[in-house]
Amino acid sequence: MTTILTEQTRTGAYIEYEESPQLSREAITIAASGPLTVGTVLGRITTSGKYVALNTSASDGSQTAAAILWAAIDATGADVKAVANVRDTIARQYLLVFPAGISGPDLAQAIAALGAARIICR
Repeated sequence: MTTILTEQTRTGAYIEYEESPQLSREAITIAASGPLTVGTVLGRITTSGKYVALNTSASDGSQTAAAILWAAIDATGADVKAVANVRDTIARQYLLVFPAGISGPDLAQAIAALGAARIICR
């Protein structure tokens, strides 16, 4: 019998280019929401400034793509400090994690919002 091993996406694997880690990345707070994987596209809650996975049906600010999670985290029980690319990055779109079932127009809008933050998806 053959054993099949599956390798997880490595930290920062979605980055094709970034100006410099000190310029492109920031320490952020992920609101308690569960585990998130490398490359998760994040929205920022306007009132708290905390980030969560992009939620295109929300109206609290998290419906607008604002950053990309650099490393996997688990925010199941509490807020978690994390690192995210927030500007001056070229990202490999095929490695980004968008909400399951995101519509074409919502995907285009998320990519445009990242572009406005100087994060280019290729």
